[in-house]
Amino acid sequence: MPRVSRAIDAARGAGIPVVYVVIGFRSGRPEASARNKVFTTLPPGLYTEDDPKIAIHDGVTPRPGEVVVTKRRVSAFAGSDLDVVLRSGDITHLVLTGVATSGVVLSTLRQASDLDFRLTVLSDACYDPDPEIHRLLIEKVFPSQAEVTTVGEWAKTTG
Repeated sequence: MPRVSRAIDAARGAGIPVVYVVIGFRSGRPEASARNKVFTTLPPGLYTEDDPKIAIHDGVTPRPGEVVVTKRRVSAFAGSDLDVVLRSGDITHLVLTGVATSGVVLSTLRQASDLDFRLTVLSDACYDPDPEIHRLLIEKVFPSQAEVTTVGEWAKTTG
């Protein structure tokens, strides 16, 4: 969390908009098809709009005026208005962090690339429960579509 907080502080200091993305299903999860292997294994009530586990961590709380997007799928774009928010703000370059590297970050990176966004991934501000998968994605997969760097290196270039 301290690295994510440092990245957010660097973005704010450079006048770069910070956009938060959270998952939030409606009660009963009508967005989750019975055919979806990932969502059907979730315990009832998990990641619904009233689940405290979807709250943004106190260490990186949005400031007034910062956008919070609610997504309904793994990718931050699928089932959300993220693309509209970014395009309305004339944002063309995304800096990605998140949990999990093999889920949200990978899915969002792939879709953002297809939508022609320039991309940067902050390798040390992403987490995956499987360190080997995290390493493989950061070192082998992501560089074909994004600049991959650390929070410290990226923060130096924002000022």
